[in-house]
Amino acid sequence: MSATECEQEGSGWGILEDLPGDPMIWVLIFSELAAFGLFLGAFVVARVIHPAVFAAGQAALDSRLAGLNTVVLVTSGWAAARGTNAARAEERPRSRGWLIGAMALGSLFVAIKLVEYGGDIGRGIGLETSTFFTLYFLLTGFHLLHVCLGIVILAVVWRRAEPIGVETGTAFWHMVDLVWIAMFPILYLVR
Repeated sequence: MSATECEQEGSGWGILEDLPGDPMIWVLIFSELAAFGLFLGAFVVARVIHPAVFAAGQAALDSRLAGLNTVVLVTSGWAAARGTNAARAEERPRSRGWLIGAMALGSLFVAIKLVEYGGDIGRGIGLETSTFFTLYFLLTGFHLLHVCLGIVILAVVWRRAEPIGVETGTAFWHMVDLVWIAMFPILYLVR
């Protein structure tokens, strides 16, 4: 098949072409969702094996801070979506404003999570406290790393506020939201 024939056939991305943003971000998103799914699956299996350890671990967590962080992160996703809508309408200043709001709320999420970690560590809770806390810190730390990466991605696309870039950054940001929405009840609420 010649290059011209390939161009006529499309880019070869199939279903990914219909998703917002650059198709490569969706490859990353799907791989990250698989990784988080495996981590959460391991957490659930370990809970079944050690129910008393996990019940004690959950009881030591601050679900109020985690609930606040859920509201903060979901609101940041809403702001990022508004930024995407503004970018699509070629309203770059509005798009940038919404992206700044999303990044600020993402930064607030990081600050609240660090306060929560500080409280845990202050009470003598760490990675080696129990199986629950080993998995808790690994899962939430991995997620926190993704929040920080998402803030960097939003900052990069903020500069030009072009629709494809904003869509790409917002798609990653929504993945971060989605993962937290799944993690929050599993880690903090489900007994």
